[in-house]
Amino acid sequence: MKYSKFVVFVILFAMFAAFPLAAQSKDKIVIGMSTSLTGPLAIIRAAGFQPIYEMWVDEVNKAGGVYVKEYGKKLPIELKIYDDKSDVGTMTRLTEKLISEDKVDFLFSACGTAMLFAQAPIANKYGYILIGEEGGSRSLQKFKAEFPYFFSVLNTDIQQMPVLAKIFADVGVKTVAITYIEDLHGIEYSGTAAEEFKAKGINVVWAKSHPPDAKDLTPILKAAQEANVDAFCCFSYPDQTIAITGQAMGVSYNPKAFFLSVGPYAPFFRDIFKPAGVEGIMGCGAWNEKSAPAAKEFSDKYKARFKQDPNYWGGTIFYASLQILQQAIEQAGTLNQKKIRDIMVTKKFNTVLGPTWFDGTFYALSCYPGQIGQWQKGVFEVIDPGVKRTAKPEYPKPAWPAPPKK
Repeated sequence: MKYSKFVVFVILFAMFAAFPLAAQSKDKIVIGMSTSLTGPLAIIRAAGFQPIYEMWVDEVNKAGGVYVKEYGKKLPIELKIYDDKSDVGTMTRLTEKLISEDKVDFLFSACGTAMLFAQAPIANKYGYILIGEEGGSRSLQKFKAEFPYFFSVLNTDIQQMPVLAKIFADVGVKTVAITYIEDLHGIEYSGTAAEEFKAKGINVVWAKSHPPDAKDLTPILKAAQEANVDAFCCFSYPDQTIAITGQAMGVSYNPKAFFLSVGPYAPFFRDIFKPAGVEGIMGCGAWNEKSAPAAKEFSDKYKARFKQDPNYWGGTIFYASLQILQQAIEQAGTLNQKKIRDIMVTKKFNTVLGPTWFDGTFYALSCYPGQIGQWQKGVFEVIDPGVKRTAKPEYPKPAWPAPPKK
């Protein structure tokens, strides 16, 4: 049977159409990110998610990339990163650019809770998976219904403050003073802490806010000192938690318990004040090399690459979220965001945290290695009550070290 040239052309065209050129020519996975390379949030990023994703990308690429069945091969990862200068407006514009103009395959999240609130609606509008790494809030729970492409991984006040209250009650804390930054993190953490302390019979003598650009926090410290409370809590970011620690030493304010939310889990915090200076300080977190064999293996790899200790709040959590993303892509066999997202909300994954899944309450991780940590002899110990504890709480904390002689 003879066919005209036109019929042959139509048959060949149909055959090639069955194998899209895009699928045949795809040679990499591009992940876009608007993040705080500069500005006040840069210190959180540099000691938090940044080294984790750098390590993960290198590991994946050394193994040839992520296998995607749709393309029949492994695809290496390329990062496309813009500096949002810690500004929400800049971040939203850059996120739109990454999706609309650069047409990246996936997004990594911006740094900070306020950033996630602004970024999640954009990602959801375009159907892009967004794993909220450096940030968390109880208010983000509503995102499950409104923004099904948003996943929260970092533990927040909901998980952490009940544990802190239990620890305080167990060691005998009776009175607390609270200071908090005037933003969502400070408001939510201080509010939840006050509720949990009250439920445990602990009296919150007072709670005072401080602005995001606060430099001199000594009036707050002196007020707490005069109130003679057992425990002092500061729910703020590194600029303030570093400052208030140094100023507490300067005015010789040494309560029996000294808790800081953002910052103390990071190696830079310990390096600033030295092990003797941070001894007994409590903070959000937590994990360490004793938490599990996989945590020790992760820590060893991190130290070998970066020549410093990892972040003892989000380190293993961030890494687990990237392992989940990779496994979900490979199971889906495609870069289709919806198919990958559907796997992420229905499957369990093997990660550095062990068997891990999103629990469905608001797409938060199912497990955490710890909630509250405390520096003890140079180690950020998990002091949660129960099986995850790696050391008992040190209470009262030791006095601040004597200032060096001039």
